Amino acid sequence: MKRRINNKLGRNFHKRRTADKMSKERRSVLMSKIRSKNTKFETNFIRELEKTVPLKFKTHVSEIKGTPDIVFTKQKICVFLDSDFWHGWQYPRWRHLLKNKFWTDKIENNRKRDARTTRYLKQNGWRVIRFWEHQLKINPERNIARIKKILAK
Repeated sequence: MKRRINNKLGRNFHKRRTADKMSKERRSVLMSKIRSKNTKFETNFIRELEKTVPLKFKTHVSEIKGTPDIVFTKQKICVFLDSDFWHGWQYPRWRHLLKNKFWTDKIENNRKRDARTTRYLKQNGWRVIRFWEHQLKINPERNIARIKKILAK
């Protein structure tokens, strides 16, 4: 009997890890092409935000701890757009699928860093909003409405 998959993206977290179908070299080339900013889901969301929010904002502000993806400077609001994989959405459910300790350490450290950054910014008077990649893909309008609501406060 097949197990029912209970998550929005239809990912099967109950499967077992199998051998990689790509060579090490091919996998390395593929991984090297992954960007840390200006990803597809990020640029699509920022484009929609520019259309609907009349206020000015900056992107990828390196002067602020954590380099937020979107910053409303006057309102002191930082928005982070977190990738499901790199930032570990539901990580405990799929941790067993990772190849080795390097990847578990990498994602666990990313999650800890995200928590420290959020705590630091809040302690310094910033309002912090975090969105997951799948939230932006499924319903960007809902997330834009959330930003507008916080901006209105």
